[in-house]
Amino acid sequence: MGLVGDTAPLILAVDADPDGRAATERELRKRYRADYGVDCADSAASGIAALERAAREERPVAVVLADRRSGSDELLGRCRELHPTARRALLVAPDDFDSSSTLIRAMGLGLIDGFLPKPAELPAETFHRSVSEFLDEWVRARGAGPAAVEVVGEQWAPRSHELRDILARASVTHVFRDVDGGGRERLAELGLDARRLPVVVAYGRALVDPTNAELGAALAGDPPAVEGSYDVVVVGAGPAGLAAAVYAASEGLQTLVVEQGPFGGQAGTSSLIRNYLGFPSGVSGDELARRAYVQAVLFGASFVFGREARALRAAGDEVELDVGGEAIRARAAIVACGVAWRRLGVPELEERLGAGVFYGAASSEAPAFAGEDVYVVGGGNSAGQAALHLARYARRVTLLVRGDSLSRTMSAYLIEQLGSAPNVEVRLRTEAVGGAGHGRLEELVLEDRESGSREAVPAAALFVLIGAEPRTEWLAGSLARDERGYVLTGPELGDCWPLARAPALLETSLPGVFAAGDVRHGSAKRVAAAVGEGALAIQLCHGFLAQAPEAVR
Repeated sequence: MGLVGDTAPLILAVDADPDGRAATERELRKRYRADYGVDCADSAASGIAALERAAREERPVAVVLADRRSGSDELLGRCRELHPTARRALLVAPDDFDSSSTLIRAMGLGLIDGFLPKPAELPAETFHRSVSEFLDEWVRARGAGPAAVEVVGEQWAPRSHELRDILARASVTHVFRDVDGGGRERLAELGLDARRLPVVVAYGRALVDPTNAELGAALAGDPPAVEGSYDVVVVGAGPAGLAAAVYAASEGLQTLVVEQGPFGGQAGTSSLIRNYLGFPSGVSGDELARRAYVQAVLFGASFVFGREARALRAAGDEVELDVGGEAIRARAAIVACGVAWRRLGVPELEERLGAGVFYGAASSEAPAFAGEDVYVVGGGNSAGQAALHLARYARRVTLLVRGDSLSRTMSAYLIEQLGSAPNVEVRLRTEAVGGAGHGRLEELVLEDRESGSREAVPAAALFVLIGAEPRTEWLAGSLARDERGYVLTGPELGDCWPLARAPALLETSLPGVFAAGDVRHGSAKRVAAAVGEGALAIQLCHGFLAQAPEAVR
């Protein structure tokens, strides 16, 4: 950013204790004053005044740190209203062990994004690690920082949205230029025709209306040759597929991962996962997936993005995967292609897909709806997380729930946070049944499921998260599936299993092919469970590959 003085994004710390405040101010100024303004206050009132002053001056606030004894509830609540994108955290003294109830309450109400220790010792690296993580989250959420990729297109064109979503989920910093808002001039600089859209400029190379495969190749550099033979081929790069890739590659297996979209799968669209082991303050789905992807690559796994798996079959002692007409052979395979969001099936809304109607959290679109009224459909954790994320930007977020309660479908901590968010409303027994708008969504039609009454409401966007369906049409005829399309494994196979030996726990009806994650019948539909199954699948692969040839297939 390189901004200093009164225009730089602000880091605000509030602590009534003079010694603690002095130590915090010293550390903040020492590390961050080149890019951020640092302000330290001795009371909640002074801190609120600083926040209000920044709002009047339209100065962004990046991080607010508050000691719990300095009126933190009032301060952090006011911060949420004035600067909803700011990261908020409690400062905790090393000997302040009785603050646990305060932390639990503040996290439960959504007042804070985490906590960090006061910089009582030198060097204060634990303190700085936490501050840096908060700043990184803030920068990525705003799309700030140097952009390696540009997208030029029409603001409400579905394909423009799809490309932005792929880049956001792949953690690629990018900038979007509307063709009617500066994008036309950029295309003229490149010598390109503004009638052929969208255009992606990736690392100095211009791609005109690229396919997902072309975009994936441009982002990944030189992708591996698809045709060939591997020890393990993994279909899908969601949590299960990424875990399988990490464990397979780390154990010396030649591993290829094929993914038709960006890495992360459905979990990659989650704005915040708070119940994943080891992340007490939560982690976004795209960040968790990015770390796993980098980890797998460093162990030697190869990835091919934007390529769709079309068929899977036995080929002698190997399995053969058809990827866009090219054949990949492997000694074993992991099917971890996950699930897709279930569609609403409302014609007026489907027509506006990508133009105000989005399936999944679409975190890349959230900043575009600052000050607008948006709606979220769904009653599960993903819908709750999406509503809270959108509430950082939108004027008002309304969660539409078909049922009469959230308690059966959503975690208690999310229900509590939704209840405490000042700009989130939950409407039970309500569904979206229609919509209208010129070129984009501008109005929704809502129906009360009890009375049948309908009303039209202004709406800038609708985010749909209403459950999922397995992506297994391509497996018809090759793997046994249940009536909904989920892949059967292990003891559930019954007469579908062809060999005398019993199938392994995650093995499918095709020996040597294993299923992991949400695509599998009976899976837990949780990120941690998917990761565990991906790791277990590789252990079972080792057992399969160690068998005598006559017992394999």
